[in-house]
Amino acid sequence: MRIYIKDKPLRIKRPEKVGNQTEFDHVIEDDDLLINERMFQGRLLIRDSNYSTIKSILFILHNKKLKSLDSITVEAKNYEEIVDYIKSKFKILKAGGGVVTSEKGVLMIHRLGLWDLPKGKIEKGESSVEGAKREVQEECNVRVKVKEKICTTWHTYTKGDKSILKKTSWYLMDSIDDSNMKPQLEEDIDEVRWMNEKELNVAMYNTYKSINHVYDKFKKLKKPQSV
Repeated sequence: MRIYIKDKPLRIKRPEKVGNQTEFDHVIEDDDLLINERMFQGRLLIRDSNYSTIKSILFILHNKKLKSLDSITVEAKNYEEIVDYIKSKFKILKAGGGVVTSEKGVLMIHRLGLWDLPKGKIEKGESSVEGAKREVQEECNVRVKVKEKICTTWHTYTKGDKSILKKTSWYLMDSIDDSNMKPQLEEDIDEVRWMNEKELNVAMYNTYKSINHVYDKFKKLKKPQSV
């Protein structure tokens, strides 16, 4: 499981999924760990974590400025229990979004100073596919056809005194009609634009890390399979 907290990725992995530890800048054992934000630098691996460690990690990620941190990977032998524990700390909301393609490129929106992909909250009674399609069409005023699923992302935010964990299902979509394309201003979107690959690569420097993750998954999905 990968959760973005203040745009910092927190990865929860089973021990056998951690891979080569040389990929990390810092590796520390949970038994040796007195959690403090000074340790949160570069690509950090915390091995054999427990509930107390997870609680401290969540607190620091939410409350400290961690400019030197790239990512945290937590090795959890009791993977399912740790994931359930994390989810229990938040109110979970479901959302859906799309990577919309046409001969013009990929559809991007500009919202609150950052480039983004169209997405929004799933309404009661909707499936994730239905909600993703509706949100894309509402935010961009573009008719689309939903194809296969790309991936799922998780990110947190605070609304009032509530901590929210948003689960977003992302789908590949084809544009059917963009003749009336325009931004949904009431959702703080000030621009909708088709981007080619070069423009997308530039836009990825001014977006959320979770959107970079979706874009990477999209590129792998579209990459021709070797015979």
